Amino acid sequence: MRQMATVLSNRPVAKGAMEMKVSVGAGEIAPGTFFHVKTSQLLRRPLSVANVDGNVVTFLYKVIGAGTTDLAARKAGDKLDVLGPLGNGFPLDQTGKRVVLVGGGIGIPPLYYTRRMLAARGIETVAILGFDTKESIFYEDAFRELGETIVTTVDGSYGEQGFVTGPLERIQADVLFSCGPEPMLKAVAASHIPERYISIENRMGCGIGACFACVCQAPGGYVKVCSDGPVFQAEEVTL
Repeated sequence: MRQMATVLSNRPVAKGAMEMKVSVGAGEIAPGTFFHVKTSQLLRRPLSVANVDGNVVTFLYKVIGAGTTDLAARKAGDKLDVLGPLGNGFPLDQTGKRVVLVGGGIGIPPLYYTRRMLAARGIETVAILGFDTKESIFYEDAFRELGETIVTTVDGSYGEQGFVTGPLERIQADVLFSCGPEPMLKAVAASHIPERYISIENRMGCGIGACFACVCQAPGGYVKVCSDGPVFQAEEVTL
């Protein structure tokens, strides 16, 4: 659904990372889905849903190019052309199971909303959040309010030094939900957790499965990240 959202706030939350809250009329929004947002550039930018509170949707994004620089300049009251919610999210029917959520950098945002929804269902979760350095950490306190949270930094400036795969090795869980850079996803997809779901963040064209710009290799051919995903079972894709 295409609509004009209203920007409510737009602020930095960490080094290079912004939090934008917008008012939308999208109805029910599943954790792990995304909105395709129009910027000053030709192609829209896919932004995962970091949180939902009534008709207020929160996006967290990293400022890395002209499109996201344009988004960072938006102010409260500005209108934002969005398509969404789009895609397929994380499966929440995990009754009686323990879920580990593993996120890296700007792949962390959709895991916060997902964890909130799992907590509302009484499902036990543990989160592992990976960042480059202390200055790039965001939403740590929000995650800790929902349960056990482990933070890693590559340079060791905060939390455990290293990558998310370190603490993941000692975690006992039934299901894994993960989102982050491809090397991280490839590592966690091969972990010891029995059920593994990964959210892939590819560049997109249309966002609705028509243009084939975001295809990902799969055992039987290819899948479209925007319409078949972005969440897949680890065995469904070849990273």
